[in-house]
Amino acid sequence: MSRFFTIIAIFILAALASSCAKQSSPMGGPKDEDPPVLLSTDPENNQTNLSPNEINLLFNEFVALDNPTKQIIITPKIKTDEVQFLANKNRINIKLNQDLEENTTYVFNFQKSIQDITEKNPAENVKLVFSTGDYIDSLTISGRVAYVQPRKEREMKDILVGLYQESDTTDLFTASPYYIAQADTAGKFEITNIKAGQFRLYAWHDENNSLKAEYRSEAHGFYPEVIDIQQNMEGFHINIFRADLSDLKVNRSSPIGKNFDIVLSKAPITYEIQHPETGKKLFSRLNDRTIRLYHTELSNDSTEVTLSLKDSVGFSIDTTLYAKFEESDRRQEALEIKANSGLSFVQNLRAELTFNKPIAHINFDSLMVRFDTAGIIPIEPKHIYFTDSTKFTKAILELTIPDSLTFETYKVYIGDSSVIDVEGIANKDKLEANYKKLKQDRLADGVSGSVNTDERPILIQLLNKKDEIVKELYLEDTNTFEFNRIEATDYKLRAIIDRNRNRRWDPGNFRKNTQPEPIYFFYDSETKSQEFILRAGWTLTDILLEKRKDSGYYPDTSTTETTTELKEIDTFELPEFNTDPRK
Repeated sequence: MSRFFTIIAIFILAALASSCAKQSSPMGGPKDEDPPVLLSTDPENNQTNLSPNEINLLFNEFVALDNPTKQIIITPKIKTDEVQFLANKNRINIKLNQDLEENTTYVFNFQKSIQDITEKNPAENVKLVFSTGDYIDSLTISGRVAYVQPRKEREMKDILVGLYQESDTTDLFTASPYYIAQADTAGKFEITNIKAGQFRLYAWHDENNSLKAEYRSEAHGFYPEVIDIQQNMEGFHINIFRADLSDLKVNRSSPIGKNFDIVLSKAPITYEIQHPETGKKLFSRLNDRTIRLYHTELSNDSTEVTLSLKDSVGFSIDTTLYAKFEESDRRQEALEIKANSGLSFVQNLRAELTFNKPIAHINFDSLMVRFDTAGIIPIEPKHIYFTDSTKFTKAILELTIPDSLTFETYKVYIGDSSVIDVEGIANKDKLEANYKKLKQDRLADGVSGSVNTDERPILIQLLNKKDEIVKELYLEDTNTFEFNRIEATDYKLRAIIDRNRNRRWDPGNFRKNTQPEPIYFFYDSETKSQEFILRAGWTLTDILLEKRKDSGYYPDTSTTETTTELKEIDTFELPEFNTDPRK
């Protein structure tokens, strides 16, 4: 053989050798639908009296690891940032790189992290248990996680449940738990191989894969009492909810132009300014996290004000500060007016007007309701009232449209320069907002029903398809409700158990060990939907809103039809709703 062909042969053999050494999917052949099968482990499953430095798993085919730091759940907790995961041909190697606790049972739950390299079929039910002591801890707790606000998505994802030792100073916001498990898509969970002791139980939606909850943004929940685990326990129920648990405080305050701004750490749900001239010479408005104070007389002077704040989770503060008002050539903010245009009504037109600044005067000569090119209904002072007599930033316009008028569209008109704010600035632009009067043949007679609870009061709300509140009732002495003469369309119903009587829904507060107020809602078990159709001329009666579980321990969980329905309806979500009791 010539030297040239010898060199070619060497290159071909080298290429073949390299191809054989590379771990890759074979070409051709039938599709691999079988998951990898675990052949052996080192250490062996349920082995005792050992503290391994590494763990090895052997499978019947080549495997790969999919996101092991998230998928592989190890309990009790270890320093996962020091663990090394490696897939090599048909073996999985885990180097722990740390000492394990004495007399402790460890569980490695691999979930769907181990897959074959051809079709990514995950190995099933791969779990390794061993103990550094003489025996395997075998206690188990189980239960279910549900959202307080029902979800549209049926499947739950990235829901973790954790046990923290009562003696531990950490919690679900500060560190990963001692024992941890992942809930399945129905919210069911089971934590196994627990050592007897006292623990606290939490659940959360781990969106960022940190193995702990983010107190500002991630949904979370908790069992309110310490659990003494001495035997297997079934029937825990944890409701999770979103709540911003960050501190409520004044970040800074300073003059801004002729006014005075108070910047908060987060938006409050309510605030009050206590001052002898509040609503007379001293006014305020809230814009997200900033409260702006206006004074109609003070200039280059300051005055003491007391500020009372409360946020959505019940944190409140009272603080006193000096508001200074200075002369300034800074351009004043323009006055803007907005309205809830586009709504329908039966006979009483109701419009909500919001202003970006407190209002001092309204010229009613330029306010009217138009119903054709020439027809108008004058708006008079008796038709408008402000929802807060000290802030003057939101007004309600209520006006009865005579039955003799058969037009469909009515336009609320506010002319330019007809509204004056406390700084003497008039609105530059006119406002036109349309409202539709419903015809009699588009009306349903009504809908009525009850809420399956003995608790009072109940805030019952009728929602449209956009989850906007159409009507609401506040039930203090009954659990029955009725909405009459409403538009024939699709609706939803929900009931808020207003335990603190503030006429809005309140989330729980982990810091105060308070649970969220319950939300019950109508659910049609036949259509699997929250929506129901109300047709013109129809009356829908006997609507029932079923009770749902609070977070708690229910060891005798029933398997009746009612419980089955609860399991289904707990997997829907309504968007965040307005918590202002005046809306």
